[in-house]
Formats: sequence, structure tokens, C-alpha cells
Amino acid sequence: MLTMKDVIREGHPNLYKVAEPVQLPLSVENKSLLIELLNYVKNSIDDEMADNEDFRPSVGIAAPQVNVLKRMFAIHVHDLEGTLYSYMMVNPVITERSPSLIYLPGGEGCLSVDRVTEGLTPRNEWITLEGLRYIEETDTLSPIKLHLEGYVGIVFQHELDHLNGILYTQKLFLELPSAKPAFELPQVENDG
Repeated sequence: MLTMKDVIREGHPNLYKVAEPVQLPLSVENKSLLIELLNYVKNSIDDEMADNEDFRPSVGIAAPQVNVLKRMFAIHVHDLEGTLYSYMMVNPVITERSPSLIYLPGGEGCLSVDRVTEGLTPRNEWITLEGLRYIEETDTLSPIKLHLEGYVGIVFQHELDHLNGILYTQKLFLELPSAKPAFELPQVENDG
């Protein structure tokens, strides 16, 4: 089982290297790693598991973050309408992207970054992603094409950056006047 002790941190040289394409057919080792990556994300949002194993909550994790320089990542996240996006991706690429930019209000975070950061990371408002999806239940690798936008699109772009040796901290801006927030933060009522 992967835990936070397996996650390499900012400053480790492998976080800044471009990951290698995954050789096909998938090896048993690569299948196992994909499953472990997805399980990490699921476990990190399970309160009991998180407490027992000291997980930091996450919505995605890429193979380079556990010191494996292969083009694979896992995502398990709900969009703002509650739709679940749960994927184990192999050799994903962005084939189309919007010219318009968005950002995550309050900024992004990362399992590999242990410090508080200030600033916003520009992301494309929508992307088209193509790659291979591993499905554990059927032990199959299937071509997939996804149109991703808003918050979920940001999550996928963040993980894709890891495959290209980029941390969000490398592209922080104090202001992004040409971008808009992916969603509006709720306003807090002040009773006094």
C-alpha cells in the first residue's frame, strides 16, 4: 500500500524529469502500480484510513510522485455537480485545449509540495485528453477520449504536468487578469 512516505517531495530531481512512455502491453508491475495509485487517492479521502495511515487528502497522483518515471496517473474526483471521474490513465496526451484560461480559486496544492504557496496557476478552461484507460475489473486497457473542463480539467492538467516534469509551483502568478476562476467561492455571511 502506498502512503505519504512513498511520495517524493519538491526538490527531488525526478519530479523535474519528463516521464517515459509506458511500454505495451502493460506489465504486471505497471498494472499493480496503477491500482496502488488509485487506491492511494481513494484511501486519502477515507477519514478512518487517512487518520490511521497519515494520508494527505488528494484527488490525483502521478507515477513520478512515487519516483517511477512512467507516463501514468490516477484520478478519483467529483466535479461540482457530483459526477465521479475515476481513472487510471496510461500515456495520456492533450490533443486540444481552449485558448481561454482559468485557475483554482485559492490556488492549487500537491502531495509533493510540503509548504504553503501563494499564487494562482493558469490552466486551460477545457482540454481534450486522449490516452489509454486501465480497468482493473476486466484487466483491460482501452483507448479513451475525454473532454474535460473546469475543476476536473484542472485536476487532469495538474497530473499531466507531473508527467512532463512540472510542478504547479513553477508557474505561480500573484494575479491572472486574463483568466477567470474555475468556480466562485461561497461568500461568508458576517453577522456582526
